[in-house]
Amino acid sequence: MDKHEKLISLLEDFNNAMLVTRTSAGELDARPMAIADVEENGTLWFVSDRNSGKIADLMLDQDVAVTMQSSNKFVSVTGKCQAVEDRQKVDDLWNEAFKVWFPEGKSDPSIILLRIDPARGEYWDNSGLQGIKYLVKAGKAYWQGERPTPDASINAAVTM
Repeated sequence: MDKHEKLISLLEDFNNAMLVTRTSAGELDARPMAIADVEENGTLWFVSDRNSGKIADLMLDQDVAVTMQSSNKFVSVTGKCQAVEDRQKVDDLWNEAFKVWFPEGKSDPSIILLRIDPARGEYWDNSGLQGIKYLVKAGKAYWQGERPTPDASINAAVTM
């Protein structure tokens, strides 16, 4: 599996992410979001409220960061985000758990989609056998007073 495929595979492991936008004051603002879909090319979809602050942020600056973390997997993606009005796509992506935020269901008029087209991604995957290998390497480096060097199977930067 190449680095690009590995990144997409890791993106698919997550249900939630932190979406980071830039406010009108130039500050970074992060908020948790449920991931509605990850396409084969890494495009991310979120369901949002058209009246939320993040929509105002995106009108000024479409550059975003999306971060995900579990106990041993970390993923970061940067790219462009746009608000998308597509009722058929809402229908395709709808998950009953979204009803918490949209009590009227998928026909709620406040629903708008967010599409993130990634430009770059990074991952750190210390799960499974690779994680065990890294722990051994890190332990050895610790005892030798050195810094471990992670290999490309554990972490990589990917241009999308």
